[in-house]
This record gives sequence, structure tokens and C-alpha cells, in this order.
Amino acid sequence: MTKNKDVLLEINDLRIEAFSDEEWFEIVHGVDLTLHRGEVLGLIGESGAGKSTIGLAAMGFARDGCRISGGTIEFDGMELTTTSKADRRALRGSRIAYVAQSAAASFNPSHRIIDQHTEAPVHYRIQKRLEAQEDAMELYRRLRLPNPTEIGFRYPHQVSGGQLQRAMTAMAMACRPDLIIFDEPTTALDVTTQIEVLAAIRDIVDQFNTAAIYITHDLAVVAQMADRIKVLLKGEEVEEASTDQMLESPQEDYTKSLWAVRSFKSPQKLRPGGDAKPIISVQNIEAAYGPVKVLEDVSFDIYPGMTVAVVGESGSGKSTAARCITGLLPPKSGQILFEGEPLPPGYKSRSKDQLRQIQMIYQMADTALNPKVQIGEIIGRPAKFYSGLSGNKLKSRVDELLDLIELEPSQYYNRYPPELSGGQKQRVGIARALAANPKFIICDEVTSALDQLVAEGILRLLDELQKEFNLAYMFITHDLATVRSIADEVVVMQKGRVIEQGPKEEMFTPPHHPYTDLLLSSVPEMDPNWLSTVLDERGVDNIGDAVTMAIETESSGGLDGNQS
Repeated sequence: MTKNKDVLLEINDLRIEAFSDEEWFEIVHGVDLTLHRGEVLGLIGESGAGKSTIGLAAMGFARDGCRISGGTIEFDGMELTTTSKADRRALRGSRIAYVAQSAAASFNPSHRIIDQHTEAPVHYRIQKRLEAQEDAMELYRRLRLPNPTEIGFRYPHQVSGGQLQRAMTAMAMACRPDLIIFDEPTTALDVTTQIEVLAAIRDIVDQFNTAAIYITHDLAVVAQMADRIKVLLKGEEVEEASTDQMLESPQEDYTKSLWAVRSFKSPQKLRPGGDAKPIISVQNIEAAYGPVKVLEDVSFDIYPGMTVAVVGESGSGKSTAARCITGLLPPKSGQILFEGEPLPPGYKSRSKDQLRQIQMIYQMADTALNPKVQIGEIIGRPAKFYSGLSGNKLKSRVDELLDLIELEPSQYYNRYPPELSGGQKQRVGIARALAANPKFIICDEVTSALDQLVAEGILRLLDELQKEFNLAYMFITHDLATVRSIADEVVVMQKGRVIEQGPKEEMFTPPHHPYTDLLLSSVPEMDPNWLSTVLDERGVDNIGDAVTMAIETESSGGLDGNQS
């Protein structure tokens, strides 16, 4: 399709301020941006670069605690910095749409997906209710959602993360906007589901000649989506060029550092021999949600001081296995041993010491930390609960933990989570887990929402803590680059079963199990033609089946595949 190159969005000298400590300070420093109709502009940069802030400003919007303090934002001839609030609201959802990073947090859990989809076209009198429903089903079909005529009548918690992200993209297209802001739309998705979503987004943008701003920290992803790339650092533009030019010859040192292959790789450790006991032994467990079986005959061992990565697409059973280990989901059969002793199936039957020994670090630090509780109290609660510390001893323990995660106690003890960056919040999550003094920690996608530079820092920190305290990790991830960096052994899961496991080097050396090979071949590469090549190889007309068994898994009814 030939794209119309008329300018749709023109931003000049954009300045945005944030309020903190009783004063305003500038966080975006005079950024310029031009976007043509039908064009996709990629915004990249590390955490705190201003990507999302600028993306929201393109809608004439500033989040709470921020304000647009200077510059102009002209959308199709309308100056958004001076037009009325009513006129700006009328644009949002109709001519400008926004696709958030977390679809699960963005949908209303008490309303069906299709009811939320049809709200905007009905409100703006673009379509009547039944017409909007029929159009939704057509968009679901174009976005390769399973059962497009009925999936919209489910509630958000009844579909997988990949399905919900595509449903959000369909909702953004409901009014056929001129511009869509995609804010990290595939960050939390496994590699096979990510291909589905990327292909769907690219197709629908092309079909409707929609302009887009694509915000991401994944350089290989932006290479597939963007016509041009703008690199940002601390609210300032570093450089901008066409995607081909940016990949082939970035000009600035900072851009080159982003493009560089991450260097961290923990030396692989081998299982101890002799009579060594696993710290965690999962033995032939089966689990179900109601009548739906989600795990079948799952077994693996994790030894002290080692990291076992558990990988697989959405719905494979990774998180369900973790829930069984923690006692949140008692298995129907089989058992879980801790240091050779059986654990009670449910957490309510476990002793305080058994609970203390198994801790968890969560994927989304934004939702895992109470925004109204100070950092010192967040970290101190498990130390108080499990160790009985109070007063100065508790304060000293929290300071010690803040030092361990490389956050200065005097600066961070009394701060609140919203005042921290994504990487800092994830470090607080690590400190909270360490506060219980555990021997085993489940790391659930702990770097998936972080840019590459920050993620590498978190992996290095986890590796150092493991060496210092001889910790064992179960590392749930869909990022195979992370597996290469930190894992000692790999467990591959599909549809609730373990299909392959072994030492990392063996798992990454051919021949692979066909499903493992599919996962490996689905990792995006720094080549603008990679996605097209993969789609051609797997059959564009039948991508829902060819890319992977992801859709089958997503629609099979297992809870891991029906919750995001």
C-alpha cells in the first residue's frame, strides 16, 4: 500500500514538567517530532527517557503530577496545547487512540470485552450498537483472535494476555483513528504470541493507513514495526533516522550502546553429584482449576545455588507450577519436597518457617508494590513478620537490604513506589523477598517490563545475591536471551507438560525438540525483514496455526492460558 505522506502530527520544542518536593522540574527538554499519515515512528530509550510521557503528550495529555509547560503540539491542524479540554477529549478514542502496555490493567474486569469495545463508536455516534459489535468481530478476525464471533463476549480475565492485547488493539481501531500510540504493547508476551500481535498490528496499520507512535525498549521489535526511529535519553533527543539507517550506522555513542549485544552471562553451574538433595523437588504433580486440568505429570529439581529457567508460551503452565510450589494452588496429585521433606499442598497448612523459605519476586513491580506505603515499610514487613524484628533492629535490617540492592537508605527509605523508576521498584521487590531470609526465590518475569540496560543491571544483581547467599532461583521467563544470561538448567513447558529439560548448553544446542526449536526461532532479530521472513516461512494465510500452537493453547481453557 502506498502511504499518504501528509504531515499528521507536528510537535515542536515540547517541554514537560513534573511536580515533586513542592516544586516543578523539567523532565522533557525541547523535543521535536514529525509524523506523517500512515507512518510508524519508533520511540526508544532506557527507563526514564520520556518515551511514554511524549507519547501521551501527542494526545494533548499529561499524566497526574505532570504538565505540558512549553512547545506546540499540532494534530491535523489543531493546536492541542491551546484547544479546549472538551475538544481534546473528543479526539481521544475517536481520532487518536492509545494501546497501553498492560491490557489486564486497562480493561474493566467487570464488563465484557465487546461492551468496552463498542463504547467509543456508540458514544461518538459513528456506529450503532449492533453495527459496532459486528465490526468488532471483523476486527477480531483480522487480528487473528480465536473464535472471533464469541471471544468478545468473555470477560477480560477469561482470555490470555496475548488475546487481551490484540483485543485492545481492536478497540483502539474501533473508530478508525488517524493515530494510535502503542506503548510497549508486546512487553509481557511470550515470543510466539508476540509474533501474532506484531503481525496483527502491522497488518491493521497498513490496511487502514493509520499513523502510529510505537514505544518500546526492545530494539529488535521496533526494527520490525517502525519506518523511522527516534532515540531518547533523559527527556532529550539523541538522534533520529530511518530504521535501516539507524540499524546500519547509528551516529551517537549512546545509540551504539543500546544496539550492542548485552554482555552479561553468568557462568553455568552443574548439578552437585553424590547424595546432594535438591532444595525443591517437584514430583509428578497434576493441578487443575475446577474441572480444567492445567498441569499433568510435571517433574523437575532445583538445587541450592542454581538457577532453573522455566520457559514456554502463554498457557504452558509456568506460573501455575510456581503457584503449586508456593501453596497457592494445591496440586491434585504428586508432591513437592523442600530439602527432601514433603511440603503441605496448601500454604495455610505450612509452618511459618516453610513459608519463609520460599519467596517470590513479581513481574509487574508497579502493581506488586503498594503505592501508598513507604519503601522502608514495604521491605520491613516480612522482616518483622518472619524474624520478629522491631525498632532499631528492624531499621538496621531494612538499611542493610537497601544497601544490598544498591539503593542509598537515606534517600529511599521514606520514598513511595511512584517516586521510583521501574528498575528501582524491581530492586525493592528483590529486597522484600530477601527480607524473609529465604533459600529459594521464584522470579516471575522480573525483567520483562524493563529496558535492556536496566534489565542487565537486575540480572547482575540477582547473580551477585545468589553467590553471596547461595540462593536457588526458579526463573519464569519468555525471554530466551535472559535464559542464556542467567540459567544453569532449562525446563521447557507446553500445554501443562514438561516436554524437555536439561543443562542450558545442551538445550541451546541442536537438535531441539520441535517446540523448543519453534521458541528459539521466534526470538526477534535486529533485521527489519525478520518478521516478514518468518511470516513467509510459516505461511501468512495460516499464521494462527503456523506460528505456534499458541492459539490452541490460549483457547483450550487452562487458567494460565485464560488469564493475563
